[in-house]
Amino acid sequence: MERVSDTQTPPKTLQYRIDGPDDAPVLILGPSLGTTWHMWDRQIGDLARQWRVLRFDLPGHGGAPAYPAPSVAELAGRLLTTLDELGIQRFGYAGCSVGGAIGLELALRHPHRLASLALVATSPRFGTADEFRQRGVIVRTNGLDPMARSAPERWFTQGFALAQPAIVEWAVQMVRTTDPGCYIATCEALAAFDVRAELGRVGVPTLVLVGSEDQVTGPAEARTLVAGIPDARLALVPGASHLAPVEQPSAVTDLLVRHFSSAWQDTLTAIPVPHAVPAVSAPMGPVAEIAPAGHAQPEAVTHGRPDPYEAGMTVRRAVLGDAHVDRATAAADGFTGDFQELITRYAWGEVWTREGLDRRTRSVITLTALVAGGHLDELAFHTRAALRNGLTPDEIKEVLIHTAVYCGVPAANSAFKVAQAVIQEETTPRP
Repeated sequence: MERVSDTQTPPKTLQYRIDGPDDAPVLILGPSLGTTWHMWDRQIGDLARQWRVLRFDLPGHGGAPAYPAPSVAELAGRLLTTLDELGIQRFGYAGCSVGGAIGLELALRHPHRLASLALVATSPRFGTADEFRQRGVIVRTNGLDPMARSAPERWFTQGFALAQPAIVEWAVQMVRTTDPGCYIATCEALAAFDVRAELGRVGVPTLVLVGSEDQVTGPAEARTLVAGIPDARLALVPGASHLAPVEQPSAVTDLLVRHFSSAWQDTLTAIPVPHAVPAVSAPMGPVAEIAPAGHAQPEAVTHGRPDPYEAGMTVRRAVLGDAHVDRATAAADGFTGDFQELITRYAWGEVWTREGLDRRTRSVITLTALVAGGHLDELAFHTRAALRNGLTPDEIKEVLIHTAVYCGVPAANSAFKVAQAVIQEETTPRP
């Protein structure tokens, strides 16, 4: 039976489509950033014979209502709310990229709901936070066209892209029709996602599936997952890049059928699998210790309330970027180390964490104060921070024009030169 959610999807649920028998076990398919549920179209014919398959769209994708979700946990929560409304309690789950991150979130926070898990083109941490926040800056400034034009080279092998121009154009249009605000919010969600230290708590049978040519979340990330998840197997799909379900549909379908059939073998008759499928490794235990995420921190200073250092470091990294903070902390020595700790604990932990102003407003105030004080070096990295905090180049221009009146034209003139260089660097799409 086919069923599609109402077009008036509430803010805390997701747009979905269901295919397959009403009385069959439920299998959820999660999409990647910039795609829609149609990325799984080539699997549905086979999967819907044995499962009640539910596909969903991310907010603002595929015409779904544009209610941005700021975290992977929020996306997982909206999916569970959707399933609760449908009366679905236990299910198998397969997700690609951010869809896989949602699957990991479900396995870690809601293990009683999950029967089995497949992670396609997934990582416990996607690149660096700086990379995804930089992508958000580019989209906020230039729209989604740069992301749309570069999608084919990220998603497909060169040979497939040349041989399948219609599919390439379909992929480009999927990205172009995504709501920019929701795309940026999903980038922010991926920037903050890091479950490397928690993989050992994933307690469901897990298939880790990756295209051999994936340059986004490739075999190295897949092996990290398999090393960390106790009951995980690895499947390498030859001739596939990031969107393996689109590029090698038969191989991916066969692997999913084999994996989810075994997960429900007590209630389903085993489904025969063709011989010509990629090999799946034997179950693997951890082969190396995965270092916990994060960075060394000084001992907490207690004054009868929680030490603000950890919260300060989190906000400092989110606003200024990991690369900047890593350089600053690496350069600290016996002379400057106490100062680095002070600004982390008090400027970032005590002030930037306050709820009275949002980060956009704090960036406006900071830019103005730096212009007034003539602190051009700090103005450069706080211009980057302002872009990351959601200010557009036009808004930064208005802030600097305003400072010309109240801080002086010479100060604003110098500030414009610094900000112009930073904005040009940060908002130019990278190859």
